[in-house]
Amino acid sequence: MGWNSWNKFRTQISDALVREIADAMVSSGMRDAGYLYVNIDDGWQGRRDEKGLIRANERFPDMKALGVYVHSKGLKPGIYSSPGPRTCTQYEGSYGHEEQDAATYAGWGVAYLKYDWCSARAVHQTAEEQRAAYQKMAVALARAGRPIVFAICQYGQNGVGEWGPRTGGNLWRTTGDIRDTWASMEQIGFGQDVWTKFAGVGHWNDPDMLEVGNGGMTDTEYRTHMSLWALPLLRCSPATTSAR
Repeated sequence: MGWNSWNKFRTQISDALVREIADAMVSSGMRDAGYLYVNIDDGWQGRRDEKGLIRANERFPDMKALGVYVHSKGLKPGIYSSPGPRTCTQYEGSYGHEEQDAATYAGWGVAYLKYDWCSARAVHQTAEEQRAAYQKMAVALARAGRPIVFAICQYGQNGVGEWGPRTGGNLWRTTGDIRDTWASMEQIGFGQDVWTKFAGVGHWNDPDMLEVGNGGMTDTEYRTHMSLWALPLLRCSPATTSAR
């Protein structure tokens, strides 16, 4: 359980904002209620250096220092990449740099990786290639020297519930992207029963992030949203929220 930047901020995320969120998670009591992850989604990436090492962009001047700050609050930092050459918003992906990126993330103190399919379909075109791409990063994370939760984000394709755990995934998306509307939330929230059999200790179904607080639904609808995501928590999914 934790917070993810995407549904609220898209790519307009920064070091200062992540620190503000970490502070708010402590002062609001969310940390003490078990919301521990502070996940930076797409938009943090800069360029690779001459050795191929990924660097953050100008909005993140020192990722290692940011990781230290998040950990100092009793929280765990998370990050985002793709098995393709580019991410969903055309930032640098991890294709061909899996070992380097996993080691870099570990050095920054990262404890969670969301690995989003997007451009990967241009270089991994079969179901077998998709599984292999996710397993390649899972192996790299296992060698990186620190525990990192691995979130497989490929929208519930190709029977991921069956192979997600075997490839090293801790959770996998069961659906396309949620929208901040009742119709989207209802369709996803009431459609998770078919996935229940795939969840277990250490690996969960992921019906995508909560939209609570973002303004597209009423308070009553948001309470329904939260309840639906919480009901199957022991068997289904660790909830992430983009509400501030």
